[in-house]
This record gives sequence, C-alpha cells and structure tokens, in this order.
Amino acid sequence: MRMALTLAARSLGRVAPNPAVGAVLVRDGRVLGRGATADGGRPHAEAVALEQARERFGAGALRAATAYVTLEPCAHHGHTPPCSDALIEAGIARLVCPLEDPDARVSGRGFAALATAGVVVETGLMAAEARRLNAGFLSCVERRRPHLTLKLATTLDGRIATRQGESRWITGSRARTWVHLMRAQADAVLIGAGTARADDPMLDVRGLGPRVVQPVRIVADGGLSLPLTGRLVASAGEIPVRVLHRPGAPAERRAALGDL
Repeated sequence: MRMALTLAARSLGRVAPNPAVGAVLVRDGRVLGRGATADGGRPHAEAVALEQARERFGAGALRAATAYVTLEPCAHHGHTPPCSDALIEAGIARLVCPLEDPDARVSGRGFAALATAGVVVETGLMAAEARRLNAGFLSCVERRRPHLTLKLATTLDGRIATRQGESRWITGSRARTWVHLMRAQADAVLIGAGTARADDPMLDVRGLGPRVVQPVRIVADGGLSLPLTGRLVASAGEIPVRVLHRPGAPAERRAALGDL
C-alpha cells in the first residue's frame, strides 16, 4: 500500500478533476503491475496497472492476485469503463483499499460490485495517509469547498523582512524547492495586491520538468492596483491570472485588466 500511495503522490497536480490514485497488483509476493492516474485523469490507475501486468506476465497471472488501490475503484460508466468491472474481469481475488470514494457516483458501489463477484474486500489500511494524500479532492467532494494550504516564510524571530523591507531571501534553497512542489500540487495560488506590488512574483512552477500543470494565479486586489507592467500581467497569456476586486473598482482599471 505504501508503494501505491507513493505512485499516487507523483500524480498530484496533474490529474484534476479526478483524484490521484495509485494501484499495485501482487501475486505470491511478486509485483505484477503498478500504475497511477495518468495526466488529465485518464486512464485510471487500475487500468494502467492491469495493462502493465498483462504485458509483463500475461493475463493469466492476474488470476487470484491482490490489488492494492489507494481509493475505491470506480463503479460508473464515464469516459472509461468501471475499474471495479476491470478488476473482476481480470480475476483479482482480493482488494486492499483504505478509503471509500465519496463521489456520489461511486460511494461504496465499487466495493459492493467486487464483493458481489466474490472478491475479498479489505478496507482501512493506511487510511490516514490516503486521506492526507487526497485532501483537496476529499474536501471538494465531502465539504463542497477547496482545501487551502497557507505558505508563510518568516525569520526565527517572526519577521517577514528586514528593517529596510528586504525579504529576498528569507528562505533557503530547499524551502524554495518545496514551495514549487506545493504549487505543482495546487490548482491555484492566491496572493494579495500588496504582495503583487512589492515582490512582482511569477507564482509559477519551475524546475520540476515539462509535465507540470501550472496553477492559476489569483490576486485579491479590491481597488485593481495590480501593475500593468508586472510579471503577472505580462505572462497572463501563458498562465492564467484572475483578479478579484470590489464592485466599485475604477472602470478604467477594470477595462485595462479585463483581458487577462
């Protein structure tokens, strides 16, 4: 299961609106196939793992195998057939899965279909880790609200800048790399207008390879003071920027920023 969770974690930020799922197929102590949700959300992790197992060992090797999957296999027909059906047809004998999928289209139906077909279903293993992994997806489905992560950089004495207002760099290189990982796993990055004016940030993901999906940049800017010459505006054609403002914001500023 730890291997499946690691596979799923590698897909975070690239599979929306689907959850990041990992799957590992095992028989007699040997890993037959493994997979994670593909970029864009399809194919699903189970399908990737099944295909890999068939290519490596043949379809017969899957008979009586155990599937370790980080979230309940889907049971509905969408862009792809149900993963629960695919596992049943492959001859999987046992499913180990930490969490039920709260999506109303699944919500226990995948487990029920597998159990009805004679598959042993075991739940709860590493459930806390699985919930942390997909905190964003679960918050969206269960609570109908986004999962927020606060990023704050301070000195040991609680300062965010020097007396002269200098703040580059408070953090070290490892912390800055971690920030890019956080951005890569997020759908959007939100800052205030003061930060946009003072730091002229890009808020993009850098140094993590070509498969990264850039998050939407959002600026809370009640009076629309965002500089038109700043890097956010200049790069809006490449990475989306959204500006949140008050209803009474100046019309000329709304017009100037209206094409972002």
